[in-house]
Amino acid sequence: MTTDAHPLLPALEARVRETAHARTPACPCGAATLADRPDATVVRHAGTVAKAHAAGADPAELSLRVTAAARLPGVLLPPLAPAPVVLHGRPVTYWPYGAPVDPEDPDAAPWEAAATLLARLHRTAAPTPVPPMRGPAKAALAVARLREAAPHHPATAPVLAAWAALPAWARGAAAMPDTTTLCHGDLHLGQLIRHPAPDGPWLLIDVDDLGTGVPAWDLARPAAWYACGLLPPEEWHRFLTAYRASGGPAVPADGDPWPVLDVPARALTAQTAARAVTKAVLADRPLDEVEGRLVDACARMASVRPDAPRG
Repeated sequence: MTTDAHPLLPALEARVRETAHARTPACPCGAATLADRPDATVVRHAGTVAKAHAAGADPAELSLRVTAAARLPGVLLPPLAPAPVVLHGRPVTYWPYGAPVDPEDPDAAPWEAAATLLARLHRTAAPTPVPPMRGPAKAALAVARLREAAPHHPATAPVLAAWAALPAWARGAAAMPDTTTLCHGDLHLGQLIRHPAPDGPWLLIDVDDLGTGVPAWDLARPAAWYACGLLPPEEWHRFLTAYRASGGPAVPADGDPWPVLDVPARALTAQTAARAVTKAVLADRPLDEVEGRLVDACARMASVRPDAPRG
């Protein structure tokens, strides 16, 4: 928890309560803290959610992303306010509540819905100017934090070696080869909700990383999990098949997708491994089985040169 979380939380709770009551005078009052991290403090009051973004988030860029979400109905959850406000030094946005994916029911994971929404997003021209997609920059930040927190940990070297083998764009050190395709930037199942809750259509949430860039990045996390043995093959194929069936442009319509997915999947593997090792070191504990498999994957990656992405 951040040092500013104590004054921020009650202020955020008060703001979301006011916003909820303005939307629904007969508000069925009820509040909950959904997340409280340095990069996101999220509070719900009845059907309204307030999100305090990272202190370092650029309010102007965030405003562009929120505006784009408002103009992409049926793909992204629309915001309740057109622009962020600043509260205790952090930009805050307001959203309607939606029902999240049930983590206790993995068989019902909406891989097809995620893939279809991504394909629609990737096929849609940005409705308003947006900044570059932040995926590579976030991966670079995770690796930088690993270097700072665990420079001598035995797992750090293979992660850094895998990272160093990537092209500059995938490390956030150069412009991406695609500067026009609209991307989510941080796709995982936690970024889907049903709205209206509980049975409305699935929509994408979280615009912090929304922008133009390489669309294969949005497929890279499930691709990386599949390559590491953390996602069953049938779930990966459900996702990939639905994306292709929806006309997603990130990969060829048939044939081997890996020449396109290889670099983004490697980058997401290195990012996830970097976060895992950093978390374990800060908690003063050994790596668990999943974390160890991620580091092992980085060791394998470092020995084989990555493919260059297409287009």
